[in-house]
Amino acid sequence: MARLDHGFYSLEERIFYVLLLLGGAVTAAGLYAAHSMETHGHAITGMTNQVVWGLPHVFAIFLIVAASGVLNVASIGSVFGQALYKPRAPLSGLLSLAMLAGGLTVLMLDLGRPDRVIVAATHYNASSVFAWNVLLYSGMAAIVALYLWTLLERRMNRYAKAAGIAALIWRFALTTGTGSIFAFLIARQAYQSAVLAPLFIVLSFAWGLAAFLIVQAAMYAWNGQALPEAVRARMARLLGVFVAAALYLVAVYHLTNLYFAKQAAFEAFILLGRGDPSGLFAPLFWLGYVLLGTLLPMLLLWLPQAAGPRSLLAACALVLLGAFALLFVFIIGGQAFPLEIFPGYTATSSFADGTAEIYSPRWPEWLLGFGGLGVAFLLTTIGVRALDFLPQDDFVGRAE
Repeated sequence: MARLDHGFYSLEERIFYVLLLLGGAVTAAGLYAAHSMETHGHAITGMTNQVVWGLPHVFAIFLIVAASGVLNVASIGSVFGQALYKPRAPLSGLLSLAMLAGGLTVLMLDLGRPDRVIVAATHYNASSVFAWNVLLYSGMAAIVALYLWTLLERRMNRYAKAAGIAALIWRFALTTGTGSIFAFLIARQAYQSAVLAPLFIVLSFAWGLAAFLIVQAAMYAWNGQALPEAVRARMARLLGVFVAAALYLVAVYHLTNLYFAKQAAFEAFILLGRGDPSGLFAPLFWLGYVLLGTLLPMLLLWLPQAAGPRSLLAACALVLLGAFALLFVFIIGGQAFPLEIFPGYTATSSFADGTAEIYSPRWPEWLLGFGGLGVAFLLTTIGVRALDFLPQDDFVGRAE
């Protein structure tokens, strides 16, 4: 490791080691939480017999969906030939691999028997969408790794477009498969909708681009550089389009449910808080996702008065916070709503049939979820340090 003459690491090296220590600590906390859950069982979590996918699944689904969407930056450059995006393709691929690894880490450690993952990897049930996703996730990692090779190795550059097309097709399939996990669950009234597949694809565009812009801004600040105004404005407009499209499909999903009389009670539960003992889902949806996670970012991205790098970062952060709010309402709220075991009849028993569940995540779930973010952070930090992922063609000098 290179040192300065006076014996200390350079500023960039010290920042790298601080980030490495921070990411390692968060990842270690997540591993400790997984060990505690493995040792004591899910009884130490807030999950119940009704809410079996808790907060860790919110983090995992976010990371997997965003891992697909963040690769959109590379696709725009390599597949659609947009010169502005081409220099950002390697960073896009790195983030995709890192976020996918973080999401899958949370999934495997939250299943209850991570030691049995080899069974899932070697025994397939072709009629199960979960089995399809094992192939989709591993295939995604392999294709993106190959894509990065064609981008970073000069003699392989001629294959970059072919690899980019393969990655584009595969990530659409992966996001469709992730949405189909819920769309095929007919036992839960929140799910079982064909709208979920395209919805997850559009959500991935918004979440992935927001995550990419935050990481890109951090890299430029780390190197004392400023993003060119034309590049920033163009990517901000694109993010605004993705956020608006996501809101439109979320509205279509709920309006589709409202069209069916059997879904009226569930929509009142989610949108109005009717019958929700926690009183959490309606405020999270309207305030967390619609207002703070969608409408406010759109104003920051599109209003000329709010234009600027700080407004862009604020909008990206709000989009990501809104993503967690939406996923919490969708995943947790969909399970908290009582199951309709006998349609047309009311079922009651000492097992609390027909009642809404109250879910409160506990510390192991929080730590495990943040541990997945720590894995993605670690891999990104190491990757950026080991290889040159910072675009070199649009430096405009030292940031003021």
